[in-house]
Amino acid sequence: MIRSVAFTALLAMTLSSAACAAPEPTPAVPASVIQPASGDWRAPDPENTMVIDTTRGRIVVELSPEVAPRHVERVKGLVRKGFYDGRSFFRVIDLFMAQTGDPKEDGTGGSEQPDLAAEFTFRRGAQTPFVQVADQTVADIGFIGALPVMTQSSMLMAMTADGKVSGWALYCPGVAGMARGGDPDSANSQFFLMRQAYPSLEKRYTAFGRMISGLDAIRAIKTGEPVEEPRDRMVKVQMLADMPAAGRPKVKVIDPHSAWFTAEVARVRNIMGADFTACAIQIPSEVK
Repeated sequence: MIRSVAFTALLAMTLSSAACAAPEPTPAVPASVIQPASGDWRAPDPENTMVIDTTRGRIVVELSPEVAPRHVERVKGLVRKGFYDGRSFFRVIDLFMAQTGDPKEDGTGGSEQPDLAAEFTFRRGAQTPFVQVADQTVADIGFIGALPVMTQSSMLMAMTADGKVSGWALYCPGVAGMARGGDPDSANSQFFLMRQAYPSLEKRYTAFGRMISGLDAIRAIKTGEPVEEPRDRMVKVQMLADMPAAGRPKVKVIDPHSAWFTAEVARVRNIMGADFTACAIQIPSEVK
């Protein structure tokens, strides 16, 4: 199963289609001076919270079953088998992403399970926990948990057979995506964590969650294609729900339904104007 090689080739085509321009870092917006109130926080679902202890520090990823249920199920299953423990970050590109999850450590391996069908898009209905931050008339931009997404306008729901509209994740910093080969349905175990925004990946790679803590750690990981030894590694990967109570971190993150989040979106939009992007919204979290 060739994954990293095909991923590299596809990346080359992506860069070519973007006139070979390096991705721009996410626009810097001054942090809010307003502190969240106690009611602005939420506790992520422990069953869908992945804790990755790396050689650069702890990373916490909130998985998004609403967006990619089969990929979330696969990753959780592999985590619970200890599959990811000790795996290296073997391919890391500055201003792009850090790739890991290969038992062969060279981009050609995967698990013994069958490859996954792509989940590049999902269906959003009235019951989907979506919080809108921008209305582009023909499309809505918002968040499902910590994951930024774009969907068709909600006004189209009344016109579809299932009462839903199509949506896809936005590849902002911290988003977790599945690596694959040339076949869209070839994702298996390898995944990557975004160091910066890279919109060219949208609707081409399955996003299955987003880091709510640890972006500094993922940006500190040693770069290379491939990375030279010694490499940074995932020392231990666990689901928050499975961690012993005595050692389980207490995790909280800003609720996108909260008053603080609403005010923060308005503040960022006011600063950025027409250049507003969901990737510029920083979502505070605490991991203790």
